[in-house]
Amino acid sequence: MRAPRHKEFFVNDWLVTPPKGLLARADETVRLEPKAMDVLVYMASRPNEVITRDELERDVWRGAQVGYDAVTNTIIKLRKALGDDSRDPRFIATLPKRGYQLIASITTVEKSAGAAQPRFMAKVSGRIRAMALSLVFLAAAGIFLAIWQWPMADGKDLALPSILVLPFEHLGDDPTQELLADGMTEDIVTDLSRLSHLRVMASNTSFAFKDVKVLPQEVGKELGVEFVLEGSIRPFGEKLRINTQLVSTESGFNLWAQRYDRKYSELFAIQDDVTDKVVRALAIRMTYQEENRLARNATNSLKAYDAFQEGQRLFKISTPEANQQARDMYRKAISLDPNYGRAYGALAVTLAIDFRRAWTDAPVEALERALELAKKGVTLDDSVPQTYWALGFVHLTRKEYDNAEAATREALRIAPNYADGYGLLALIQAFLGQPGHAIELNDKAIALNPYFTFEYLIIYGLAYYSLGNYEAAIKSLEQAQERNPNAIQIKVLLAASYVGSGRQHDADWMADEIQMLSPATTVTSLQKTIPIAKPEVMRAFLRDLRKAGLPD
Repeated sequence: MRAPRHKEFFVNDWLVTPPKGLLARADETVRLEPKAMDVLVYMASRPNEVITRDELERDVWRGAQVGYDAVTNTIIKLRKALGDDSRDPRFIATLPKRGYQLIASITTVEKSAGAAQPRFMAKVSGRIRAMALSLVFLAAAGIFLAIWQWPMADGKDLALPSILVLPFEHLGDDPTQELLADGMTEDIVTDLSRLSHLRVMASNTSFAFKDVKVLPQEVGKELGVEFVLEGSIRPFGEKLRINTQLVSTESGFNLWAQRYDRKYSELFAIQDDVTDKVVRALAIRMTYQEENRLARNATNSLKAYDAFQEGQRLFKISTPEANQQARDMYRKAISLDPNYGRAYGALAVTLAIDFRRAWTDAPVEALERALELAKKGVTLDDSVPQTYWALGFVHLTRKEYDNAEAATREALRIAPNYADGYGLLALIQAFLGQPGHAIELNDKAIALNPYFTFEYLIIYGLAYYSLGNYEAAIKSLEQAQERNPNAIQIKVLLAASYVGSGRQHDADWMADEIQMLSPATTVTSLQKTIPIAKPEVMRAFLRDLRKAGLPD
């Protein structure tokens, strides 16, 4: 039976209430974010049909250009909310290379008269449930997250005030200006992350709450943060109206709130004032160096800023075409502001990605140019962690390990809350053959970024593979693959891990997948592009790939 849109229906024993975004059964109530509910309603309107990714993007995302992870992550969240297992599905089945299928029974509320109705009692949000399931997996892999207290770079454990910046809501009529709200959110996170006496959740975790109505108290319970900064932006003509408030997650009361009615050209001044007011409201002690860094703007050109934000959006799509388009936008930002350091660093990263993923016909030239751009980015702006991160990433791609580590540690010195900095440092340690240290650093990254991306799971996979713990590596990498089924780097590590664990059939199948998706990926190409430092680890890795069936 097909579920009617915008009406209640059952999926197996779950009562679905689309207008309220709720799932309920027995004593459980789970709140779904809007996009996950849209996907569930759409699939319920086509039960037992195979629905392709293209159809979901066309009909649910309405043709919007989204990253590859968007559909996958929404399916993952939906499965977690329903308590489903992708390996033994009762609700949603994945059909490789074809799409998804809702295999659960669909019953309209009208057809289930007399049946026991679920009670709306337990107030457990879908996000809290998802977090619980994620922690179960990570605990099984031997990963313990320190949410309340976490080790700083100097090894000391400090109890610090903690904050999450919720995505600023865009209230305008022009959807193309939504990047304005996203950019403001990310910039405030970056500014706050530079303070050594405040614990700040990463922007990736912030954007996990985009388009989701959530109470500060719920966020506090879920993430263990004491404060939430939230706000909205409404452009009108040449002006902006920005409302923002800092809320205690314990009491739900505002510590500070303000409305700004300013010219569009004053956007950066508003961002600086919001950061300053948060620091004052929380009585955060700043060092002289932190004060100086916060006083500097990445750019004073709004047009350059807009181009850069569009480049950031395109870069996240992670395809050769989108990477080139992102590069074009970063170049546009540089042409509008030749001193825009972050744009140089971002441009350098696109070239390094081209090298690592064999998306360029001139790999040597791409890597040389990437280093030039990354160095210039740091020269122009050494006050933000992203320019040093870009330099560290380029050095790692070039197998210049000491330089990569030095640049990344400088990023963390500038921003002690920079989750991606800990992630990159963990990756460097994994490639250097220090898997135990890599796992510790990755734990720090995830403590700051609980809604982490698939790249963090790759780091665990590489570290466990290096330790010879192939089953733990496989668990992490299969989890990463659920989030991004087409990422070649995941499949390469999985193929080697399958060989190590004696699962030759799975290794053979994975090698075939690699060849189908990326014929240019060979043992020789990987030897050139994967920066494994220890010769014995590289030899074992290449041997396992050959055993999996990857050609030389």
